Amino acid sequence: MSQTYRILTLSPGSTSTKVAVFEGDTTVMRANVTHDPAELAQFDQAADQLDYRIKTIKDELDKAGVTLDSIDAFSGYCGGMGPTVGGIFAIDETVCDHVLHCGMNHPAILGAPILYQFAQETGKPAYAVNQPDTDELEDVSRITGYPGVYRKSHVHCLNQKECAIRYAASQGKSYEEVNVIVAHVGGGLSVAAHKHGRMIDTNDVLEGSGPFAPNRSGDVPLKPVVALAFSGEHDKKEINSVIGKTGGLKGLLGTDDAREIDRRIEAGDEWAKVVFEAMAYQTAKAIGGFAAALEGKVDGIVLTGGVSHDKFFTDYIEQRVGWIAPVAIYAGDFEVEGAAAGAVRAIEGTEAVMTYTGEPSWAGFTLPGAFPDVEA
Repeated sequence: MSQTYRILTLSPGSTSTKVAVFEGDTTVMRANVTHDPAELAQFDQAADQLDYRIKTIKDELDKAGVTLDSIDAFSGYCGGMGPTVGGIFAIDETVCDHVLHCGMNHPAILGAPILYQFAQETGKPAYAVNQPDTDELEDVSRITGYPGVYRKSHVHCLNQKECAIRYAASQGKSYEEVNVIVAHVGGGLSVAAHKHGRMIDTNDVLEGSGPFAPNRSGDVPLKPVVALAFSGEHDKKEINSVIGKTGGLKGLLGTDDAREIDRRIEAGDEWAKVVFEAMAYQTAKAIGGFAAALEGKVDGIVLTGGVSHDKFFTDYIEQRVGWIAPVAIYAGDFEVEGAAAGAVRAIEGTEAVMTYTGEPSWAGFTLPGAFPDVEA
């Protein structure tokens, strides 16, 4: 009988930090540790919040009666690592130094340093599991028709891979033995082709590609956007906001709440119906495209993310793509569970633990002008 391990996971957000402790399949504690906006306002940069966040997390653990010494390993959401292959990385000084000086001013960069601090205090390991900038694209999927602009991978990697792992297990197989297409539909929408343990093609939710989402515009014709950008009526911040925060369902319907949209549809709102169908239609088209990327050899299609709770949405997609492969629904997200499961695999030695070097996973992709720095 295998040993049961106690794993602490965390995910830092703009104004809170999600913390969870698992012991095997049992949730020991789960909390969304909120941070006082007045306290956060005292820090010029996200990196400066490190000590403050550590203290507030420890206070929450104390309230729950969880001691750091009782934890076997630490794992979580580690932003700022840059493009790597997927899998498990040991969090060390190199990781922490990189994320704290990567130029990214978002609390997600604090994930690795917080976990590393806990690991140093206890002598236990800390891991970054399927970190958010994981990029495993095949070279052919990087090319666009605009010279100097190439595709990168920014998707809901941890949940994408965890759901693919769970689907493979449901079929009595390992993740490396299956081809799965996963569509994560939350505030953002990512679709990815998983081929024998690698995400070989995806859309880029950060840079605005793929189906439109609850609050993101997705792919749109380029020339009208260029015309808007140079019209003098919109500044860069406003256009970026529509691409990443106020587009999609929110822009078209004034809300990104699928439950509210369902109520409108039930009340006879035809515009709400066609817009919601359009998001599902574009998601189905993306799934079909990634089936081609997998040469039609698809073992399963997985729908996940918050919107996958919505039967109207999932039924529409299944009707369109069910002929490709069986459709499984893993509604919600499994990021903290995925981080914990990865830590257990690392401890048990069933998955190799890698050492982070900072070298991009696309380092061998050397076409002229590849991957220029683009200011958001």
